[in-house]
Amino acid sequence: MELVADDGIAKWRTLLGPTNTADAKAKAPNSLRAHFGTDGTMNACHGSDAPDTAAQELNFFFNSPRKCFSGRGGSTLCIIKPHAVLAGHAGMIIDTIQKKYKVTGAEMFVISRPNAMEFYEIYKGVCAEYTSMVEQLCEEKFIALEVSDPDGENPVDAFRELCGPPDPEIARVLRPETIRAQFGNDKVKNAVHCTDLAEDGQLEVTYFFDLLQGC
Repeated sequence: MELVADDGIAKWRTLLGPTNTADAKAKAPNSLRAHFGTDGTMNACHGSDAPDTAAQELNFFFNSPRKCFSGRGGSTLCIIKPHAVLAGHAGMIIDTIQKKYKVTGAEMFVISRPNAMEFYEIYKGVCAEYTSMVEQLCEEKFIALEVSDPDGENPVDAFRELCGPPDPEIARVLRPETIRAQFGNDKVKNAVHCTDLAEDGQLEVTYFFDLLQGC
């Protein structure tokens, strides 16, 4: 993650706590490393220690070309929609996904209306909510995830089952354990987008992680 704030490096390192987890528990018991670290190596989080190293590390992760996952069964796309991100549900949605799948790519996006229309073009003239779906997607920041099956199988159909019916009201009745049942509001603000067809999984992943990213 890229974090932005006045005196951001110092604030982040204070929140992290000492590098060694034992020291963190003794000297900064409310820090992240005190809560989630186990030792000096598995200490939960990393934080840049100076502006020049921050610039190098940001360049490494966000400006270097990345290759999308290419397993035997490929991967599928999940979009955590803007309303779910704003509501603070992204972490819980990702936790739910990772119980069964690997998240092999993640990026926060803000896209233009033409890009949103292009991505949702398959629903134009088919889905009554098409225009509202476009407006929701380009309204604010959202998170695109590349989701892969740990056994290398094509994850599209099974992952769509985890997401649940597109209408959260129906999902809450028929599939209350699904992501849309738990975090969706209505048919447009239904928490997540997921790929519909098995053959489209890699295409949708490529749209965000190659075409829009230039990777």
